[in-house]
Amino acid sequence: MSHDRLARIRQLNRARFKRHTGIYPETFTHMELVLDERERSKRKPGRPAALHIGKQLLLTLEFWREYRTFAHLGHDWNIHETTVQRTVERVETALIQSGAFRLPGRTSLTQEQNVFQILAVDAAETRCERVGRSQRVSAARRNDIP
Repeated sequence: MSHDRLARIRQLNRARFKRHTGIYPETFTHMELVLDERERSKRKPGRPAALHIGKQLLLTLEFWREYRTFAHLGHDWNIHETTVQRTVERVETALIQSGAFRLPGRTSLTQEQNVFQILAVDAAETRCERVGRSQRVSAARRNDIP
């Protein structure tokens, strides 16, 4: 199932791709390029990974999107859960170190000019009509009469 998963995901239209992975296809391609660049910059590549870069990224996105256990993801992808854990950690580290996918920090949000909108709501108080005490008592007395 995992051997054709990436190909099936890539064939989805833009909206369905985002719904499945949580990101747009352009962002996926950009993340793939970052991971590929990281792989090529290694001095000692070592043992080849169980999954190629696109599948590693898709596995990580599935973990982030669905937050399933490593054991369940490993079962779906036919790899061991520790391999899933190492893959997710490796992809997260590479994406963080690239700096291309960071959200703006607190300082950039405070430096922007605040724009306030005012919404006026007419909330006049209206007296609620409730059954008075005398009406409740008389209804109770009427029920007692045989």
